[in-house]
Amino acid sequence: MQNRTSVPRTGRPRSAAADAAILDATRAALVELGWSKLTLGDVATRAGVAKTTLYRRWAGKNELVVDAVAVLFDELVLPDRGSLAADIEGVVLQFAAILGRPETKTALMAVVAESTRDEPLRERIRTSIVDRQKRLVLEGRARAQARGELPPEEDAESAARTADLIFDVVAGAVVHRTLVSAEPADEEWVRSFTRVLLLGLTGATGQD
Repeated sequence: MQNRTSVPRTGRPRSAAADAAILDATRAALVELGWSKLTLGDVATRAGVAKTTLYRRWAGKNELVVDAVAVLFDELVLPDRGSLAADIEGVVLQFAAILGRPETKTALMAVVAESTRDEPLRERIRTSIVDRQKRLVLEGRARAQARGELPPEEDAESAARTADLIFDVVAGAVVHRTLVSAEPADEEWVRSFTRVLLLGLTGATGQD
């Protein structure tokens, strides 16, 4: 008899193109319809996929919208402009530009509002957006330390707390400026903000 080996079946591999189309459609639907009227059925139609395709990837609207926002922030890069101040200005201007897009404003404000009564959604925002973008702080600090602009931090726990604080200050200031105050985060504002931030960094780094 012929010996047959059982091969475990795996699901159909995810399509990067389908994922991108779904996330694009989600952002477009948010701008056009708003949070309350957005449905997974509408997103599926816009993306040209079956509704079941969405449910295989996302448990519901909250998760889908967070991921649609998260990929926008993944576009952020920390430019090497020769100095810590110039690097900060470069990434903050990028951040402000992303926040200025209609799809980012609508989606971010919607998920933040929903997260006030949804702990799993808050956790997804933390892991999908906040934690992923802290890479920029770590990269910028390491680069500045290599240049001798910032002293090394020997204590890992203290260094982690400092990185969290830097991220909170930058993200909080730019989000408040662009989405709450609805004021432009232009080059003049970014330069002033960077000066204030650097005063805190150079004066407080390494201190308890």
